[in-house]
Amino acid sequence: MNGPAGSFSDLRDRTISGVVMAGVGIAAVWVGGLWFTTLVCLLCGAMVWELTRMLDPEAPFGKAEAAGATVAVALLVFWMQLSGLWLLGILALAALLLAWRFPRDRGIAFAYLALIIFAGLGLIALRQGFGWEWVLWLVLLVIGSDIAGYFAGRMIGGPKLWPRVSPKKTWSGTVAGWVLAALIGTAFMTPLGAGAGLIAVSVLVAMAGQAGDIAESAIKRHAGVKDSSDLIPGHGGVMDRFDAMIAAALMVLLLVETGLVAALMV
Repeated sequence: MNGPAGSFSDLRDRTISGVVMAGVGIAAVWVGGLWFTTLVCLLCGAMVWELTRMLDPEAPFGKAEAAGATVAVALLVFWMQLSGLWLLGILALAALLLAWRFPRDRGIAFAYLALIIFAGLGLIALRQGFGWEWVLWLVLLVIGSDIAGYFAGRMIGGPKLWPRVSPKKTWSGTVAGWVLAALIGTAFMTPLGAGAGLIAVSVLVAMAGQAGDIAESAIKRHAGVKDSSDLIPGHGGVMDRFDAMIAAALMVLLLVETGLVAALMV
Protein backbone atom coordinates (compact mmCIF):
# COMPACT_ATOMS: atom_id res chain seq x y z
CA MET A 1 0.00 0.00 0.00
CA ASN A 2 1.04 3.61 -0.48
CA GLY A 3 -0.13 4.78 2.94
CA PRO A 4 -3.52 6.01 4.15
CA ALA A 5 -3.71 9.02 1.85
CA GLY A 6 -2.94 6.99 -1.28
CA SER A 7 -5.13 4.08 -0.29
CA PHE A 8 -8.23 6.20 0.41
CA SER A 9 -7.67 9.05 -2.08
CA ASP A 10 -10.92 8.26 -3.89
CA LEU A 11 -12.98 7.63 -0.76
CA ARG A 12 -14.72 11.04 -0.65
CA ASP A 13 -16.06 10.95 -4.21
CA ARG A 14 -16.83 7.26 -3.88
CA THR A 15 -18.78 7.81 -0.66
CA ILE A 16 -20.83 10.75 -1.98
CA SER A 17 -21.71 8.90 -5.18
CA GLY A 18 -22.54 5.77 -3.20
CA VAL A 19 -24.86 7.63 -0.85
CA VAL A 20 -26.72 9.30 -3.75
CA MET A 21 -27.08 6.01 -5.63
CA ALA A 22 -28.21 4.20 -2.50
CA GLY A 23 -30.84 6.88 -1.80
CA VAL A 24 -32.26 6.76 -5.31
CA GLY A 25 -32.13 2.98 -5.42
CA ILE A 26 -33.79 2.43 -2.05
CA ALA A 27 -36.54 4.92 -2.91
CA ALA A 28 -37.20 3.18 -6.22
CA VAL A 29 -37.22 -0.26 -4.57
CA TRP A 30 -39.69 0.97 -1.94
CA VAL A 31 -42.06 2.57 -4.47
CA GLY A 32 -41.78 -0.24 -7.00
CA GLY A 33 -44.07 -0.32 -10.01
CA LEU A 34 -43.22 1.78 -13.05
CA TRP A 35 -40.67 3.89 -11.15
CA PHE A 36 -38.51 0.90 -10.28
CA THR A 37 -38.98 -0.69 -13.72
CA THR A 38 -37.99 2.52 -15.49
CA LEU A 39 -34.89 2.96 -13.34
CA VAL A 40 -33.76 -0.60 -14.08
CA CYS A 41 -34.33 -0.10 -17.82
CA LEU A 42 -32.34 3.14 -17.80
CA LEU A 43 -29.45 1.50 -15.97
CA CYS A 44 -29.45 -1.39 -18.45
CA GLY A 45 -29.44 1.08 -21.34
CA ALA A 46 -26.50 2.96 -19.81
CA MET A 47 -24.53 -0.28 -19.41
CA VAL A 48 -25.16 -1.24 -23.03
CA TRP A 49 -24.00 2.23 -24.10
CA GLU A 50 -20.77 1.72 -22.16
CA LEU A 51 -20.26 -1.81 -23.48
CA THR A 52 -20.67 -0.61 -27.06
CA ARG A 53 -18.18 2.22 -26.55
CA MET A 54 -15.63 -0.19 -25.09
CA LEU A 55 -15.90 -3.00 -27.63
CA ASP A 56 -16.53 -0.78 -30.66
CA PRO A 57 -14.51 2.39 -29.97
CA GLU A 58 -14.44 3.39 -33.64
CA ALA A 59 -18.21 3.32 -33.98
CA PRO A 60 -19.74 6.48 -35.46
CA PHE A 61 -21.39 8.93 -33.12
CA GLY A 62 -24.86 7.76 -32.13
CA LYS A 63 -24.32 4.00 -32.46
CA ALA A 64 -23.63 3.41 -28.77
CA GLU A 65 -26.43 5.79 -27.78
CA ALA A 66 -28.84 4.00 -30.11
CA ALA A 67 -27.88 0.59 -28.70
CA GLY A 68 -28.42 1.77 -25.14
CA ALA A 69 -31.75 3.39 -25.95
CA THR A 70 -32.89 0.28 -27.82
CA VAL A 71 -32.24 -1.98 -24.84
CA ALA A 72 -33.88 0.41 -22.36
CA VAL A 73 -37.04 0.81 -24.47
CA ALA A 74 -37.20 -2.84 -25.53
CA LEU A 75 -36.90 -4.09 -21.95
CA LEU A 76 -39.61 -1.71 -20.77
CA VAL A 77 -42.03 -2.39 -23.63
CA PHE A 78 -41.54 -6.14 -23.84
CA TRP A 79 -41.89 -6.52 -20.06
CA MET A 80 -45.22 -4.71 -20.20
CA GLN A 81 -46.51 -6.56 -23.27
CA LEU A 82 -45.12 -10.10 -23.15
CA SER A 83 -44.53 -12.90 -20.66
CA GLY A 84 -43.08 -16.38 -20.34
CA LEU A 85 -41.09 -17.89 -23.20
CA TRP A 86 -42.18 -15.14 -25.59
CA LEU A 87 -40.57 -12.53 -23.37
CA LEU A 88 -37.37 -14.54 -22.91
CA GLY A 89 -37.13 -15.36 -26.59
CA ILE A 90 -37.62 -11.84 -27.88
CA LEU A 91 -35.09 -10.43 -25.42
CA ALA A 92 -32.54 -13.10 -26.41
CA LEU A 93 -33.15 -12.20 -30.05
CA ALA A 94 -32.62 -8.52 -29.24
CA ALA A 95 -29.27 -9.33 -27.61
CA LEU A 96 -28.24 -11.42 -30.62
CA LEU A 97 -29.16 -8.73 -33.13
CA LEU A 98 -27.35 -6.03 -31.18
CA ALA A 99 -24.25 -8.22 -30.82
CA TRP A 100 -24.23 -8.91 -34.57
CA ARG A 101 -23.74 -5.19 -35.18
CA PHE A 102 -20.34 -5.30 -33.47
CA PRO A 103 -17.47 -5.54 -35.97
CA ARG A 104 -15.58 -7.93 -33.68
CA ASP A 105 -15.85 -9.57 -30.24
CA ARG A 106 -19.42 -10.59 -31.05
CA GLY A 107 -19.33 -13.52 -28.66
CA ILE A 108 -18.24 -11.31 -25.77
CA ALA A 109 -20.80 -8.69 -26.77
CA PHE A 110 -23.66 -11.20 -26.92
CA ALA A 111 -22.76 -12.80 -23.58
CA TYR A 112 -22.62 -9.50 -21.74
CA LEU A 113 -25.61 -8.02 -23.55
CA ALA A 114 -27.63 -11.08 -22.52
CA LEU A 115 -26.36 -10.75 -18.94
CA ILE A 116 -27.42 -7.09 -18.80
CA ILE A 117 -30.84 -7.66 -20.35
CA PHE A 118 -31.82 -10.77 -18.43
CA ALA A 119 -30.47 -9.43 -15.14
CA GLY A 120 -32.56 -6.31 -15.68
CA LEU A 121 -35.56 -8.50 -16.35
CA GLY A 122 -34.72 -10.48 -13.23
CA LEU A 123 -34.58 -7.40 -11.02
CA ILE A 124 -37.97 -6.22 -12.29
CA ALA A 125 -39.50 -9.66 -11.80
CA LEU A 126 -37.93 -10.01 -8.35
CA ARG A 127 -39.49 -6.74 -7.19
CA GLN A 128 -42.90 -7.59 -8.59
CA GLY A 129 -42.98 -11.24 -7.59
CA PHE A 130 -41.20 -11.26 -4.23
CA GLY A 131 -41.56 -7.74 -2.86
CA TRP A 132 -39.27 -4.91 -1.86
CA GLU A 133 -37.76 -6.78 1.09
CA TRP A 134 -36.08 -9.33 -1.19
CA VAL A 135 -34.73 -6.63 -3.50
CA LEU A 136 -33.41 -4.71 -0.49
CA TRP A 137 -31.67 -7.89 0.71
CA LEU A 138 -30.07 -8.29 -2.73
CA VAL A 139 -28.97 -4.65 -2.91
CA LEU A 140 -27.47 -4.73 0.58
CA LEU A 141 -25.63 -7.96 -0.22
CA VAL A 142 -23.95 -6.43 -3.24
CA ILE A 143 -23.17 -3.10 -1.60
CA GLY A 144 -22.08 -4.72 1.67
CA SER A 145 -19.72 -7.23 0.09
CA ASP A 146 -18.21 -4.48 -2.06
CA ILE A 147 -17.63 -2.20 0.93
CA ALA A 148 -16.17 -5.06 2.99
CA GLY A 149 -13.85 -5.96 0.12
CA TYR A 150 -12.81 -2.34 -0.38
CA PHE A 151 -11.77 -1.74 3.22
CA ALA A 152 -10.35 -5.21 3.92
CA GLY A 153 -8.33 -5.12 0.72
CA ARG A 154 -6.78 -1.76 1.58
CA MET A 155 -6.31 -2.26 5.30
CA ILE A 156 -5.28 -5.93 5.34
CA GLY A 157 -3.91 -6.43 1.83
CA GLY A 158 -2.30 -9.78 1.15
CA PRO A 159 -2.29 -12.07 -1.88
CA LYS A 160 -4.13 -10.91 -4.98
CA LEU A 161 -7.22 -12.82 -6.10
CA TRP A 162 -6.55 -12.68 -9.85
CA PRO A 163 -3.87 -10.06 -10.56
CA ARG A 164 -3.82 -10.55 -14.33
CA VAL A 165 -7.50 -9.60 -14.63
CA SER A 166 -8.24 -7.49 -11.55
CA PRO A 167 -4.97 -6.34 -9.92
CA LYS A 168 -6.61 -4.51 -6.98
CA LYS A 169 -8.69 -7.41 -5.68
CA THR A 170 -7.27 -9.42 -2.78
CA TRP A 171 -8.25 -12.66 -1.11
CA SER A 172 -8.72 -10.76 2.15
CA GLY A 173 -11.28 -8.47 0.52
CA THR A 174 -13.02 -11.39 -1.17
CA VAL A 175 -13.37 -13.38 2.06
CA ALA A 176 -14.48 -10.26 3.93
CA GLY A 177 -17.28 -9.91 1.38
CA TRP A 178 -18.39 -13.49 2.08
CA VAL A 179 -18.36 -12.89 5.83
CA LEU A 180 -20.46 -9.74 5.59
CA ALA A 181 -22.84 -11.49 3.18
CA ALA A 182 -23.36 -14.22 5.78
CA LEU A 183 -24.09 -11.59 8.42
CA ILE A 184 -26.60 -9.85 6.13
CA GLY A 185 -28.26 -13.18 5.41
CA THR A 186 -28.52 -13.83 9.14
CA ALA A 187 -30.08 -10.40 9.72
CA PHE A 188 -32.69 -10.97 6.99
CA MET A 189 -33.83 -14.43 8.12
CA THR A 190 -36.69 -13.06 10.20
CA PRO A 191 -37.84 -10.24 7.83
CA LEU A 192 -37.92 -12.68 4.89
CA GLY A 193 -39.35 -15.57 6.89
CA ALA A 194 -36.40 -17.73 5.86
CA GLY A 195 -34.44 -20.45 7.59
CA ALA A 196 -30.71 -20.71 8.16
CA GLY A 197 -30.26 -21.70 4.53
CA LEU A 198 -30.59 -18.02 3.64
CA ILE A 199 -27.06 -17.57 4.99
CA ALA A 200 -25.68 -19.98 2.39
CA VAL A 201 -27.79 -18.36 -0.32
CA SER A 202 -26.46 -14.95 0.65
CA VAL A 203 -22.86 -16.11 0.35
CA LEU A 204 -23.58 -17.69 -3.06
CA VAL A 205 -25.16 -14.47 -4.28
CA ALA A 206 -22.18 -12.47 -3.01
CA MET A 207 -19.85 -14.85 -4.87
CA ALA A 208 -21.83 -14.31 -8.06
CA GLY A 209 -21.56 -10.57 -7.58
CA GLN A 210 -17.80 -10.83 -7.17
CA ALA A 211 -17.63 -12.97 -10.32
CA GLY A 212 -19.60 -10.32 -12.19
CA ASP A 213 -17.11 -7.71 -11.04
CA ILE A 214 -14.21 -9.81 -12.30
CA ALA A 215 -15.96 -10.48 -15.63
CA GLU A 216 -16.35 -6.76 -16.22
CA SER A 217 -12.70 -6.22 -15.28
CA ALA A 218 -11.75 -8.79 -17.91
CA ILE A 219 -13.76 -6.95 -20.55
CA LYS A 220 -12.14 -3.64 -19.63
CA ARG A 221 -8.69 -5.19 -19.79
CA HIS A 222 -9.56 -6.73 -23.17
CA ALA A 223 -10.74 -3.32 -24.40
CA GLY A 224 -7.74 -1.54 -22.90
CA VAL A 225 -9.72 0.89 -20.71
CA LYS A 226 -9.55 1.70 -17.01
CA ASP A 227 -13.25 2.47 -16.46
CA SER A 228 -16.34 1.70 -18.51
CA SER A 229 -17.02 5.48 -18.50
CA ASP A 230 -16.71 8.45 -16.15
CA LEU A 231 -20.41 8.93 -15.40
CA ILE A 232 -20.16 8.25 -11.65
CA PRO A 233 -17.45 10.09 -9.66
CA GLY A 234 -15.29 7.69 -7.67
CA HIS A 235 -16.80 4.64 -9.33
CA GLY A 236 -16.19 5.06 -13.05
CA GLY A 237 -19.18 4.03 -15.12
CA VAL A 238 -22.51 2.35 -14.57
CA MET A 239 -21.02 -1.04 -15.44
CA ASP A 240 -18.27 -0.45 -12.88
CA ARG A 241 -20.89 0.08 -10.20
CA PHE A 242 -23.56 -2.43 -11.25
CA ASP A 243 -21.50 -5.28 -12.71
CA ALA A 244 -21.83 -7.18 -9.44
CA MET A 245 -25.52 -6.36 -9.11
CA ILE A 246 -26.53 -7.83 -12.45
CA ALA A 247 -24.58 -11.03 -11.85
CA ALA A 248 -26.03 -11.36 -8.34
CA ALA A 249 -29.56 -10.75 -9.62
CA LEU A 250 -29.14 -13.46 -12.22
CA MET A 251 -27.87 -15.87 -9.57
CA VAL A 252 -30.95 -15.21 -7.39
CA LEU A 253 -33.27 -15.97 -10.29
CA LEU A 254 -31.39 -19.16 -11.17
CA LEU A 255 -31.60 -20.33 -7.56
CA VAL A 256 -35.30 -19.53 -7.41
CA GLU A 257 -36.17 -21.16 -10.74
CA THR A 258 -34.23 -24.34 -9.98
CA GLY A 259 -35.80 -24.66 -6.54
CA LEU A 260 -32.45 -24.41 -4.76
CA VAL A 261 -33.57 -21.42 -2.73
CA ALA A 262 -36.44 -23.40 -1.24
CA ALA A 263 -34.13 -26.33 -0.50
CA LEU A 264 -31.47 -24.16 1.16
CA MET A 265 -33.98 -22.20 3.21
CA VAL A 266 -35.53 -25.14 5.04
